[in-house]
Amino acid sequence: MTAATPKNPIVLIPSRLASTRLPDKPLADIHGLPMIVHCLRRAQEAGFARVAVACGDQAIADAIQAHGGEAVLTDPNHPSGSDRIFEALQKLDPQARHDAVINLQGDLPAIDPKVISAVLTPLADPAIDIATLATPIVDQHEVDDRNVVKAVLSLAPGETIGRALYFSRRPVPGGEGPLWHHIGIYAYRRAALERFVSLKPSPLEKRESLEQLRALENGMSIAAAVVDTLPLGVDTPADLARIRAAMQPR
Repeated sequence: MTAATPKNPIVLIPSRLASTRLPDKPLADIHGLPMIVHCLRRAQEAGFARVAVACGDQAIADAIQAHGGEAVLTDPNHPSGSDRIFEALQKLDPQARHDAVINLQGDLPAIDPKVISAVLTPLADPAIDIATLATPIVDQHEVDDRNVVKAVLSLAPGETIGRALYFSRRPVPGGEGPLWHHIGIYAYRRAALERFVSLKPSPLEKRESLEQLRALENGMSIAAAVVDTLPLGVDTPADLARIRAAMQPR
């Protein structure tokens, strides 16, 4: 039986410069700080004892260290963020003191720290290997937007944690009821992350271009905590302008 709620999690933020829509995205200036530093600080504000950035490029490590953060260089050729954080975990914690890893995206500079903390709550159930987040879809245009990933959750009315049965870019499930916008933040039990990165990409993962389906196809359990805030991500110059306006100092 898997142990319940992790006692000593670490937050790892995978980051690399290779972005086609917004070049050098992690280093984009937002009111005097690189975006990746804002993400680091949001995780620190969530109260986690250890937060580090898994860097694919020296320039990102330099920016983090210049602002007092912890950074570790990783292979720039990793195919995914989960592979990057696994290498970082091995380098930062060879003694296996951290029993869980939170994989926080490096393009969420304005995320509410409470949302980051919420991703751990499904791991109170010892049967859950991987935890993530979801929020109700309220904007109709998101329903058919393939960039908005939908989580199919086994979730009764009033419940705030549901087992994830599937993820899709299509508007599923059918019928009456809420659709859930998946928020791509994960909390892995350490053993679950180690198993996950050892698995080969799966058929449904390739079909949907959704890495989390690899876990489901291999019998791993995922549950999502429902939150009421959708973090604003940064992928384009327009997103960057929007986040700069939203984070304008007062």
